[in-house]
Parts: sequence; structure tokens; C-alpha cells
Amino acid sequence: KDALVSSILSYPYNWSAWLDLAEICVENTTIHDEVEQKLEALTDGWMYLFFLAHVFCEQQQNDQALQVIDRLGILFPDSNYLKAQTALAFYNLRDFDRAQSHFLELCARDPYRLEAMDIFSNILYVKEAKAELSALAQCVVAVDKYRPEVCCIVGNYYSLKGNHGKAVSYFQRALKLNRKFLSAWTLMGHEFVEMRKTSDAIEAYRRAVDINARDYRAWYGLGQVYEILNMQLYALYYYRKAAALRPYDARMWCALGSCFLSLDRQQEAIKAYERAAVTNDREGIATRKLAKLYREEGEDEKAARCYQRLVGGGSGDEALDAGEAEALLFLAQHTFESGNYEAAMAYCSKLLEYPGPEKDEAKALLRDIRSRKEAR
Repeated sequence: KDALVSSILSYPYNWSAWLDLAEICVENTTIHDEVEQKLEALTDGWMYLFFLAHVFCEQQQNDQALQVIDRLGILFPDSNYLKAQTALAFYNLRDFDRAQSHFLELCARDPYRLEAMDIFSNILYVKEAKAELSALAQCVVAVDKYRPEVCCIVGNYYSLKGNHGKAVSYFQRALKLNRKFLSAWTLMGHEFVEMRKTSDAIEAYRRAVDINARDYRAWYGLGQVYEILNMQLYALYYYRKAAALRPYDARMWCALGSCFLSLDRQQEAIKAYERAAVTNDREGIATRKLAKLYREEGEDEKAARCYQRLVGGGSGDEALDAGEAEALLFLAQHTFESGNYEAAMAYCSKLLEYPGPEKDEAKALLRDIRSRKEAR
């Protein structure tokens, strides 16, 4: 550390020294203040800002990374490196639309670029954009088919088509080119999970965390494999590792909650789902699960608040799904029992077009409300 700091102070434009120092800082967060104090003479310089952006991205502090990148963007508006870092930060934030738009700009600027293009392919995979992923695969193969990034992109393409065997062969090809290419180990683990080859998946994920212990995807993958094997305590250990690396990712806390439920640790499951519910629970999975747990515990007020969050964001014109119908029916019954008949009628009216059994229960509840109003 001291040698690297001395090197940087002697020649601030040696990026390799900054990268080595960043790795030490990420592994040992207690030295941040000390490093900042020693580099005080350079903290106003742009090299230090590049260093900060890199460290923030590595530590999954993506909002802070984007703020630093915005400052650098004023000085280097045409930097492809900054564009790639911006796309990576949005990818880590799971804002796939914005990440994709930045990657598309990057491809337009530099059509022969291969660095970080495997991350772009992950985005297209998640969005199930087969045509775009196929076009990207053809483009990068034409540039250099003997790059591990290219092999991963082609592997993702075959995985999206459901050809998991061929996908694995391309990830293995990437590892022949570079045994320490992290993405290939993690993606290959995902494929083995799909193929139900749990022992191979565990080996792939373990190789990934050996290369980079901060790879939350590999820790999360290990948790999933052990959950499939019904080894809940092992799964819990690995999910905790993933949650420590990604404390602001609702999926990690949902996985922990599921494990706690399997182990009949209800209160701990509730705490995990509560953490997930306040951590960007976009799909409402944690909120829905939390509402059910509160109902089982007899805490109807808390359950009602959860259900209100679930149904509160809708426009009213969209078709209801089963979870929303369940939420509306509970809220209707809860407000009815509380004597708030107007609110109960409003919730019931939203269920009248729903084809499930909730529609009949809503009609029966409306009849009860009318009869009580007439009795007054």
C-alpha cells in the first residue's frame, strides 16, 4: 500500500498503480481515510476521480460512482471508458434500459470494442432480446472470436435459445482462453443449475468466488444450488454473503426470507422481507410475502399497509393479477370490519371485473355493506 501511494505521488498518471491500490482499498475498507489523507495533494485531480469511480463501482456504491463519473464527464465528454463505467453502474443498479442505451452509444462510438460487451449481453439476456443478442454475437465474432468476452456473449445467446449444453461449451472455451475470466465461471454455474447438474454448478461458483470474493452473483448462485438440494443452512450462509455484498438488493433479502421460512424461523423471515420491502422491491414480491406473514401473525394493520403499497401504484385501467386481487379482497374485508364502508365498496368495485373467486366474495361483501347501510 505504502509503495503504491509513493509511486502514485511520484507519477500520478500510472493507472496500473491506481488499480492495484483500488484492489487493496476494496478488500480492506478500514484504510480509506488513511489513503485519502496520504493522497491529499492529488484529491483535486482527475486521476483521483477516476480512482474513486472505479472503487465505488467495485464496492457496489453505484450512485456515488455515477456522481463522480458525471464530474469527469465534464472534463472528458467523449471518453469511452467513462461511458462503459456509466453503463456498468446502471447495470449494477438493475436499471437495464438506461444501461442498454449507454452500451448502444458505446457501440456506435467504437464498433470494434469488446471490453465489457459481455455485460451488455447479460442485459440483453435478462430482457430476452433475442434479435439484439444475436446481432451483438455476430458483430463481436467478426471482430475477434478468440476473446473470452466474445465466447461469453455467444454462450449467452445459446442459453437464451435454451441450448444449455452449447452455452456451457462456449463458457468453457472462454475459460481455456483465460482461466480467471470471472463472468465465464459464474455464467457456467447458472447453466449447470438450469441443467440440474448441481455438483458442477457448485464447482463453477466456487471457482468464481476464489477469483473474486466480491462476486455476489456467485455467492447467490451457491445459495440457490444448496436451496435446490434442500440444504437450507448452507443456503442461508451463502445468501448472507450475497446480502452483505449487495445490501440494497431486494432479491438477496427475499432469498434470505425464503430460507428462514424453510427453517421455521418466522420472525427472522419477517425481518428479512421487511428489509427487502424497503430496498427497491420493484416487483412487489417481498411486500406480498410480508403481508401474508403479517396475516399469519394476526397483525392485520401491518398487512393492510403492505397490501395498500401493492395496489396503490396501479392506474386502475390495467387487468388485475392474482396477487392484486388477493390484496384488494383483504383490504375490502379489513376496511369493512373497521366500519369504513366507503373504502370497502371502492376496493370491492375494483374486483367486479376480475374472473376469479374474489369477484364473488366482493359481490357478497357489497351486499353486506348495502344491507348494513339500509339498517342504519
